[in-house]
Amino acid sequence: MAILLCPVALHAQTPPAKAPAFATGQDDGQWTTPARNFASTRYSELAEINADNVKNLQVAFTFSTGVNRGQEASPLVVGGTMYVLSPYPNILYALDLTKPGAPLKWSYKPKPEAASQGVACCDVVNRGPTFGQGRVFFTTLDDHAVAVDAETGKEAWKVKLGDINLGETMTAAPLVVKDKVIVGISGGEFGVRGWLQALDAATGRSVWKAYSTGPDSDVKIGPNFKPFYDSDKGKDLGVSTWPPDAWKQGGGTTWGFTSYDPDLNLIYYGTGNPGPWNSMQRPGDNKWTAGIFARDADTGEARWFYQTTPHDLFDWDGINESVLVDVEWKGQTRKALVHPDRNGLVYLIDRTSGEVLSASFYHPVNTHHGVDLKTGRLMDDSSKAPVLDKVVRDICPTAPGAKDWSPSSFSHKTGLLYIPHNNLCMDWENSQVSYIAGTPYIGAEARMFPAPGDGHMGELSAWDIVNGKEAWTVNEQFPVWGGTLATAGDLVFYGNMQGWFKAVDARSGALLWQFKADSGIIGQPTTYKGPDGKQYVAILAGVGGWAGAIVAGDLDPRDGTAAMGFVNAMRELKNATTKGGTLYVFRLP
Repeated sequence: MAILLCPVALHAQTPPAKAPAFATGQDDGQWTTPARNFASTRYSELAEINADNVKNLQVAFTFSTGVNRGQEASPLVVGGTMYVLSPYPNILYALDLTKPGAPLKWSYKPKPEAASQGVACCDVVNRGPTFGQGRVFFTTLDDHAVAVDAETGKEAWKVKLGDINLGETMTAAPLVVKDKVIVGISGGEFGVRGWLQALDAATGRSVWKAYSTGPDSDVKIGPNFKPFYDSDKGKDLGVSTWPPDAWKQGGGTTWGFTSYDPDLNLIYYGTGNPGPWNSMQRPGDNKWTAGIFARDADTGEARWFYQTTPHDLFDWDGINESVLVDVEWKGQTRKALVHPDRNGLVYLIDRTSGEVLSASFYHPVNTHHGVDLKTGRLMDDSSKAPVLDKVVRDICPTAPGAKDWSPSSFSHKTGLLYIPHNNLCMDWENSQVSYIAGTPYIGAEARMFPAPGDGHMGELSAWDIVNGKEAWTVNEQFPVWGGTLATAGDLVFYGNMQGWFKAVDARSGALLWQFKADSGIIGQPTTYKGPDGKQYVAILAGVGGWAGAIVAGDLDPRDGTAAMGFVNAMRELKNATTKGGTLYVFRLP
């Protein structure tokens, strides 16, 4: 493991980013939502475990989910109970933290349709439950949103929101905002038309639904929609920026994380890639895919949109997390969001207006030259544009982007963003494809491989948000496919795909502790204060997801096109780890 140190000077006139006031305060020791707070900082103010003593961390208890597929969920803690959600069949477990070994209190088994596994693009994952109003909310692979009583595990409601026969699945973690549960849809590789929906937390009834493509009435664009850039202004762009009727299978699915500013009453989320991957079949900007929406939380009404990748050429979903921060920018305090995108840029955006303040490269890129800040548009390099039935070689970054779904964390102490990401390139070939409901709608073939250099395919980078530069980087053999956790103990926790769960120094990246789990880690670490007053750290191990499909799906390493080209890069993963599904919880002696 190499650590590349790139010291960044923080000048007096540009102090580091800060967490918004609504995301700070005394830590209650719980972890009730995957992103920890509405700002999605994934930061804990607990500091019993710190840079000095983390080397003594040891296993407190373990728990098997009984499912050996990709474990992408975050363990939640509410009071004296931990909640763990498995991949398909989406079993929710409640563990009693007040008793030795945290025995099982109850389990809830929603029994999703087995056929849903056949339309899961990239493993049968789930990104976790969330808590609110005395209930635990989560989604199932076969398109149900579920609410169960947090104390008893009794089902409160269960509603069907999609159709697996159309290729629709649900894998995203919900977010509770006031009396609503925000949920999204997956299935962009099947020509699914994306949407975000708010459900009444008490009943599961739909309160509003906003599509990612189509006429303004469907997208919930009205008189209060005021995007910053001219290219996002106009009537019914969700139709006119597509060939006739192509928006109906246009993608823009919403399987990432949602953030919320209670002061502005706005939610922020990303929309996925347009369909199909073959961009030649969909000339135009393909609104409102591959970008970021700000919406009124009560009504779903769109306030602004920014398209990170107009006319997406390479499956660069905009679903990655938006972390809400406040920054001093050119002498003014700006309410902002920071968004590390698949296109290789970290965006700093004014979250009140959608104006891009900066867009800085965090990955080697040869497909574009960055953003024109006057127009907000990506400046493409035409030499890497796809060609029908011809292989275009050495495209960087690759289809899962410089960074896929794996969520970053932001330290309220250091002001740095900790980004888990990829270091991959690819060869790409477009081909003609027809839409058939419930079948893959891709029209391109990718073969991925390590980016030029020493062959490492993953990195953990500490990012100076205001100055737009790396502070330090840790290289990993395989993509860093799970999330990160930052704590007041000056620590960053993350796992790698070989199964090492690590703690590094938040200021230098130096490795301070590691533990070898039974399987590769693609989950989201969390930390909490137990009933005994001690701090604990939890992580689910279990390799899978798109990057780990070669192991979780037992794919043939000789087939470089398998898992939509990811197997070409991940052949050695089968020699580095095995399937698994285990919760690990750690504490100091």
